[in-house]
Amino acid sequence: MPHITQHEHEHAIIELRLERPPVNALNPDLCAELRTAIDAAVDAGAEGLVLSGGPKVFSAGLDVPFLLTIQDDAAALRQAWTTFFDAARALAACPVPVVAAIAGHAPAGGCVLALCCDYRVMADGPFAIGLNETQVGIAIPPGILRLMQRTVGRRNAERLLVAGEMVPAGRAHAIGLVDELTGVDEVTTRAAAWLRPLLQLPRKPMLTTRRLARADLVDALTEESLQLDHFLREWHDPATQQALRDMLARIGKG
Repeated sequence: MPHITQHEHEHAIIELRLERPPVNALNPDLCAELRTAIDAAVDAGAEGLVLSGGPKVFSAGLDVPFLLTIQDDAAALRQAWTTFFDAARALAACPVPVVAAIAGHAPAGGCVLALCCDYRVMADGPFAIGLNETQVGIAIPPGILRLMQRTVGRRNAERLLVAGEMVPAGRAHAIGLVDELTGVDEVTTRAAAWLRPLLQLPRKPMLTTRRLARADLVDALTEESLQLDHFLREWHDPATQQALRDMLARIGKG
């Protein structure tokens, strides 16, 4: 069963919907499908993309229970993280504009995917978005720090990431972490609506300018910027492992 479904909107806008119940946890299969779906949609003529997730949870981030089952296999663990970062890079480097339609919570990897989009529309409700890695014992890779700094500024990024803070929707909008709030049932509609006037501009100048403006975003997701080898060594630190087990126990999966 596919983890990504495709839905057509007017004006050559394609919605790519994450479909891995219950919380769209990002395992290698979903991440690989997302990368393939982005390329396929563009190849099929999409002029803009909407990335959406489930109601209540856009994506809960990386599939930590799965990662813990493969952590003694260094090659498999590295491949799982690489596949996730490849999906994020595919969003960042997508040659057409992408809007995140966030109809629920977006922690950790879910927030990373949203940060890689051009624009973020979030449901105005009891939902939160953020990079909460330090709360579960994981240090933020330098490249991911740069994504947050690019979006909310250096001081806000420092305060949010050091604390691992999940930001309520209203505050996320106030600090620019998301660009627009709307009703939970209108998130996808508003995402497509933001794209339409952009797509009416002269195409080549718009896309060329967009590519130049987003070059730093793509650069933040290179293996060098992510420092993946160091990140994977930190993953195996006993304190990190204990924090991850404690987290799973709290949510009933330990």
